[in-house]
Amino acid sequence: MPKPLTDEQFARLLEFRVALRQFTHWSAEQAAAAGLTSAQHQLLVAIRGHEGERGPTLTDVADYLLVRHHSVIGLVRRAEALKLVKRKPDPDDQRLVRLELTALGRRRVDQLAALHLAELANLEPLLDALVKTATDGE
Repeated sequence: MPKPLTDEQFARLLEFRVALRQFTHWSAEQAAAAGLTSAQHQLLVAIRGHEGERGPTLTDVADYLLVRHHSVIGLVRRAEALKLVKRKPDPDDQRLVRLELTALGRRRVDQLAALHLAELANLEPLLDALVKTATDGE
């Protein structure tokens, strides 16, 4: 059974969780400023971050976003209407649909990624402090 957290560890945990929530809120604001919903931004990141040349399938994206397959279909449909993504058949398996970013989608996600990486750097000291308090007693 794990050792109970100390008051200091709980304080660091709270500080980090608050910072994560603030980051999520900030991220949604940045997406809105770029003309996207938070879900659309996450979709673009999921497509852009997928490894491999073929692009992710709808199932891959559902797994990345922790949502159901039918939710991804609606999200992709709306993103297609905004000319952010496009569907393409898998060349080896016609049952699969692959996703790729349009030039506009790529510009949007690249613009937001730079901002997000800079903002994420602010969380590093909080995470380090949390991990340090967890390992101090070992």
